[in-house]
Amino acid sequence: MPHGSELPAAQEQSTHWVLTLSCPDGPGIVHAVSGALAAIGGNITESQQYGDPGSGRFFMRVQVEAAVSREVLDAVMAPIAERFDLFWQLDLVGRPVRTLVMVSKAGHCLLDLLYRRQQERLPVDIVAVVSNHEDLASVAEFYGVPFHHIPVTPDTKAQAEAQLTDLITDLDVELVVLARYMQILSTELCAFLEGRAINIHHSFLPSFKGARPYAQAHARGVKLIGATAHYVTAALDEGPIIEQDVERVDHATDVDALAALGQDVERRALARAVRWHAERRVLLNGSRTVIFR
Repeated sequence: MPHGSELPAAQEQSTHWVLTLSCPDGPGIVHAVSGALAAIGGNITESQQYGDPGSGRFFMRVQVEAAVSREVLDAVMAPIAERFDLFWQLDLVGRPVRTLVMVSKAGHCLLDLLYRRQQERLPVDIVAVVSNHEDLASVAEFYGVPFHHIPVTPDTKAQAEAQLTDLITDLDVELVVLARYMQILSTELCAFLEGRAINIHHSFLPSFKGARPYAQAHARGVKLIGATAHYVTAALDEGPIIEQDVERVDHATDVDALAALGQDVERRALARAVRWHAERRVLLNGSRTVIFR
């Protein structure tokens, strides 16, 4: 394999890469990957791995600094991928992921994501905000992000989703975040977004479905409230879970306080899920996830 010193001068600057992979578990995987990276002069700065005895699959995330091109890394990994039947991805560490955020009327999650991105606390580039209402257009405008109003009715749902799909394709969107978007996506759209769409919902589901979940929770005297960030699938709110968070409450917590605490929990859980996805720290394991924090 080519060594970094043998490359043209324009390619000799060290680049920080992140490599993720999964495959059937077995001996020699870590040795093969780390040995190949060492052979091209790579310096591994972070490495995590996990073998799942339930699924029989192996998962690995490696950050490596190397003065080689992507083509060289592809060539290095190709025989290892064939040998171990790898599913693998390679990216630049810290590269902002092109992200589209979808909202309805509640703006707390959108505001949090936009603020974190403005402060460079999230490795994402929010290229558009899409909503079925116009209430949050001014928020997107304040942060300099294009706002797209795509209304949805039972009669126009198919056309609205086609418009959304075209927008995702035209903007080269890598990640879609449903930041309290109160519309159910079709099976076809869920398939189109498989593995690259994250939703946030209150953890009362399925116990407290429908309108006013915090009022329902208050009426039942809950002692914990929470939120769940998960990948979007055709099975409503049942996709692989990325992150969950909770807050303890008591009998003195009224409905408004529950809702305020719930919004805080939703913001935190969603921001962590988006960050981990963008940093290539989330690997799918069937209906579950492996998170390398």
